[in-house]
Amino acid sequence: MVEKFCPIKIKELKDVIVAANSQNSPLEIIGEGSKRTLGRPVKADHVLDMSKMSGIKLYEPDELVLTAHAGTSLAEIEVQLSAQNQCLMFEPMDYGVLLGKHEGQGTIGGMIGCNLSGPRRLKAGSARDYVLGFEGVTGRGDIVKSGGRVVKNVTGYDLSKAVSGAYGTLAVLSEITLKTLPTAECEKSLVIRGLDDGAATKAMSIAMGSSNEVSSAGHAPYMIAQRFLNGDVGNDAMTVLRLEGIEVSVNYRIERLKNLLKQFGEMQVFEQAQSIHFWREMRDVTPFAHRDQPQGREAMVWRMSVAPTKGHEIIMQLRQQLPIEALYDWQGGLVWLSVDAGVDIKEQEALIRQYVAQNTGGQVMLIRAPEIARELLPVFEPEVEPLAQLSNRLKHSFDPNGVLNHGRMVEGR
Repeated sequence: MVEKFCPIKIKELKDVIVAANSQNSPLEIIGEGSKRTLGRPVKADHVLDMSKMSGIKLYEPDELVLTAHAGTSLAEIEVQLSAQNQCLMFEPMDYGVLLGKHEGQGTIGGMIGCNLSGPRRLKAGSARDYVLGFEGVTGRGDIVKSGGRVVKNVTGYDLSKAVSGAYGTLAVLSEITLKTLPTAECEKSLVIRGLDDGAATKAMSIAMGSSNEVSSAGHAPYMIAQRFLNGDVGNDAMTVLRLEGIEVSVNYRIERLKNLLKQFGEMQVFEQAQSIHFWREMRDVTPFAHRDQPQGREAMVWRMSVAPTKGHEIIMQLRQQLPIEALYDWQGGLVWLSVDAGVDIKEQEALIRQYVAQNTGGQVMLIRAPEIARELLPVFEPEVEPLAQLSNRLKHSFDPNGVLNHGRMVEGR
């Protein structure tokens, strides 16, 4: 019988993991469960629910530092930060709607465990870059603390980097300290209409390489564009460039960008509210959340991290082989790929990885798929042998008996 353990204090968390080791009973680690279907299916006997270890422990706006328990919802944290005109600059993605859940359910522990970041990633960095410290329990049952409340506090191994993006396979975090930053006074986006993927890639490259401090660049091809902003922006493809800062600076830089990119044709400006809405939908890949498919089946969704100049070329090659839709973020370096339901899962996986490898390489991850597909396919990018050996040694040092999220990242590990 599957039991659910809901610790409230770190001592209780330690006791659960120690007991799991003694009984050789793997645990599935969850917060609110918004990303439960992200990664391979976990092979576990029991569930470790961290939702009771929640709440903001410390927030010092003047010091730009926040400490919260791992089960604290991101929505709660964002409310507190917004009241002080601050934010998490890496704007963590909310996977809820894309994975068939509700928005706003993600926790800070899940955010760090998956190393989430959004459209501002190119300029601001990822979640792991903002972790000042953490407390947690390893798979051995040892309580560990790393870092603290200031930026320069690392001696020896930077364990924050190791646990960020480990999907709960190394340690269960109980408390996390993050660096916060002030929210920009003004945000607007310059939108170029009607570009094909290749022209959009060129425009984004020129914009990001300019001195106009573009903080995000994305492209929504024809017919996908209509799914943004409740369909109020028309069917034409949109290439969107975000600028942030004080208002006079933003307005000046937008005019400079218009002049720099005038060769690309028709342009418009998303004012602050519209820009914020657009980038939130881009962050959460909202256009792929509810694609109509035959017999009620969902399209499979892949995430490709590739060279920004190669993303559109990979998509062009894949379009000749598969019924797909693509959405570009990170100047074209992050491509969200939706493959129609009914396509053989092994065929699409082989083609996607083949074309990525042929175009300077990259990282491919299966984001949304039926459980059978996540069981059969390598959900994460397969590691080359030296890296796999290193990962195995790291995993063994933290969790030798494999009791934490067993098999979530790699089969049998």
